[in-house]
Amino acid sequence: MKRIGMLTSGGDCQALNAAMRGVVKALLNGEEQVEIYGFEEGYRGLIYGNYRMLTGRDFAGILTKGGTILGTSRTPFKLMREPDENGLDKVEAMKHNYYKLNLDCLVILGGNGTHKSANMLKGEGLNIVTLPKTIDNDLWGTDMTFGFQSAVNIATDAIDYIHTTAASHGRVFIVEVMGHKVGWLTLNAGIAGGADIILIPEIPYDIKKVVNAIEKRKKNGSSFTILAVAEGAISKEDTKLSKKELKEKHKNAKYPSVSYEIAAKIQEKTGQEVRVTVPGHTQRGGSPCPYDRVFATRLGTEAAKLIKNGEYGYMIGIKNRELVKVPLEEVAGKLKMVSPDASIVQEAKAVGIKFGD
Repeated sequence: MKRIGMLTSGGDCQALNAAMRGVVKALLNGEEQVEIYGFEEGYRGLIYGNYRMLTGRDFAGILTKGGTILGTSRTPFKLMREPDENGLDKVEAMKHNYYKLNLDCLVILGGNGTHKSANMLKGEGLNIVTLPKTIDNDLWGTDMTFGFQSAVNIATDAIDYIHTTAASHGRVFIVEVMGHKVGWLTLNAGIAGGADIILIPEIPYDIKKVVNAIEKRKKNGSSFTILAVAEGAISKEDTKLSKKELKEKHKNAKYPSVSYEIAAKIQEKTGQEVRVTVPGHTQRGGSPCPYDRVFATRLGTEAAKLIKNGEYGYMIGIKNRELVKVPLEEVAGKLKMVSPDASIVQEAKAVGIKFGD
């Protein structure tokens, strides 16, 4: 009899349910009996012992369902070692609940912060297997994370829909795409949606060059321009600020986000009408796309294989279209950034897309 705990942590996204389903169906498809314990609301459930026993029926019909049947929450890694408001040692509480249920393994689905905590629990002696979840596709050690392609599809749709209204009114439109630190989502959606300008955190922009690109398009007969802007896009001017100065600027900002600041500057310098569209959390929602359903299922079955073999301390990722197991210590605390010299950036530039640099 194997006893498996499962939890989903951090922001939700498409295919969390598909990935859990893949793990459970592959485990139940063997000869060995399995008990599944689902911890509710991520690490919070593991800390406070909020769990429920699950059966194969709980995972039926959820392949196409967005969100997570276990619920999720954000429990920052930097606070894991700090007692809660009642003095509870969170790490010891998680270990206690793991051993109380006599678990053989804990399957954790999440992104960067989640993997830091997962690696910490591995260091505390718990058997851990993780799956790479994030719409940002910024996890180290894997070419792809599930949820990413679904989010790209939604963000691309938003840019597609903007094209007709932008052309009709001859306006500049900014579509703000999720991504505070990393620009993979904005980059891919911008290319797929035919954006004229793409601004991402890894390539600081010069507003003068952004304006020049818009004016050049107008001079060449294009009455509208579409910008795909990551919510973490940053100007070259702001990169010169200290962390404290940047934090102070954001605290006192008169704009809701960087997109509105960019819009105001473009309108001031060009006289063109500028509109901002923010798809927001729609990028995390809805059914997973077919790619993510397949990918998440593959990841889940590979995790089940590791559990059956008693191999722990790994994240299942994908490299060159083949699934791989990556030691957690190689994943935790590292971000997979977009290199300004990456081939995909150079190819985007080759077709005329501007990055404000």
